[in-house]
Amino acid sequence: FQVFSLSETRKIEDDGVTFRSHIDGSTHRFTPEKSIAIQENLGADIIMAFDECSDPNDQAYTAVAMRRTHAWAERCLRAKTRSDQALFGIIQGGVVPELRIKSALFIASLDTPGIAIGGLSVGETKEEMYSTLDIIEPYLPPGKPRYLMGVGTPEDLIQGIARGVDIFDCVLPTRLARHHAAFSPEGRLNLMNASFARDARPIDASCDCYTCRTFTRAYLRHLITAKELLAGTLLSIHNLRALIRLVADIRSSILDGTFESRVPTWLDQWQGNAERRREAESE
Repeated sequence: FQVFSLSETRKIEDDGVTFRSHIDGSTHRFTPEKSIAIQENLGADIIMAFDECSDPNDQAYTAVAMRRTHAWAERCLRAKTRSDQALFGIIQGGVVPELRIKSALFIASLDTPGIAIGGLSVGETKEEMYSTLDIIEPYLPPGKPRYLMGVGTPEDLIQGIARGVDIFDCVLPTRLARHHAAFSPEGRLNLMNASFARDARPIDASCDCYTCRTFTRAYLRHLITAKELLAGTLLSIHNLRALIRLVADIRSSILDGTFESRVPTWLDQWQGNAERRREAESE
């Protein structure tokens, strides 16, 4: 994703990527082999193959990036030396069904311990993302974890899990916190709003996080207006806990066989309420 997001300061070739530092203008070269060496040095339990994430609306280049991703995945496997780290291959192919299927089949053939789904939540519509997950699901090994990269809204977790995804990651909980927003069953709350100035309620009365057990919406708004960095920390604590609680609830429902019947309720709670709140605030 960094290769994708730093498009103004990098050059991509079949051998690797050259970056120009945004700090001092110095150049740096990254190859699949160097990527693996760095990750082995960091010692992560799960490491990722070096891949190229392309613009989902550019079908011609997406095909090129997918072929490069496949070649780089093979090089990453050959470069890997540590047996205590799980290397995941990454599926690319934009929102083109035939490319996604081809990529899913190729990455599955590498027999990596898990499979990542990359190149989504980068500009395509929600419908295209969900459709892509539906398309590739039959081609993924049933016994290996599936990781949807860069996705993290409550509704996307629900929709992703319903399509067989096991692992997610996203900067959204902390990014929202830096911008004064909190996840809530009422919809996303912007605690900068004056309506919270005397609101003695926690963000979410049902939440057991430190923030909700200790502070009111009014106090959090005070921290925000006073430009106290503590506001971002407290909102991050809550946002992360909100997602963890949601996924724990989903996990329990899978175990007791009620997941499918509860999906509409969860989506109405997290997505429907958010849409209704936006409509109310715009009136």
